[in-house]
Amino acid sequence: MTIDWSWIGDHTDDLTTLTVSHLQAALSAVFFGLLISLPLAVVAHRIRPLRGVLLGLSNVLFTIPSIAVFVLLLPVSGLTRTTTVVGLTIYTLVVLLRNTVEGLDSVPAKTKEAAKAMGTRPLRALLTVELPLALPVIMAGVRIATVMSISLVSVATYIGDGGLGQLFTDGFQRNFPTPVIAGVVLTLLLALVADALLVAVQYVLTPWTRRRA
Repeated sequence: MTIDWSWIGDHTDDLTTLTVSHLQAALSAVFFGLLISLPLAVVAHRIRPLRGVLLGLSNVLFTIPSIAVFVLLLPVSGLTRTTTVVGLTIYTLVVLLRNTVEGLDSVPAKTKEAAKAMGTRPLRALLTVELPLALPVIMAGVRIATVMSISLVSVATYIGDGGLGQLFTDGFQRNFPTPVIAGVVLTLLLALVADALLVAVQYVLTPWTRRRA
């Protein structure tokens, strides 16, 4: 299997456009996944009977094949980027919801009691005490969800989107391996760079973990 380097040179603009589109879809899904999972996780953490229901529902959604999710969304949102983002968001929920719940569970009871004893209101305690202390576990979920979303964007090629996944389709249809190899390499690089950046963000946002170490 050989690489046609001249093809890569001639299609640099196309590769850049597809890479940006791929990353936008993946990050949008993680962003909306966080917006949905954070309040649901707080509810699951505070109201124990709902924990199993919410986590179980997210697990059920995760078992649906990705192509089937996109197909089911087609009558609602059509062949649009919205279909891609909504489908990917569904898959991020199982990771983000579970990790956020576990992160909130990991906050020591004594710490929460101390905040309450100081007269801190529940919402403020959540925002200034519980969520910051849960951040390392939450960020672990964000990293997994981001890498997973980057890998799944390519599946959306079947509905006319898919970012770098379009290179796979093009290469297979023409029996031309260069686009396929380029798509695989760029997808891997996106995942590695995104994960490294999230590690850096977590390092900056959690200085107390460095002092403890």
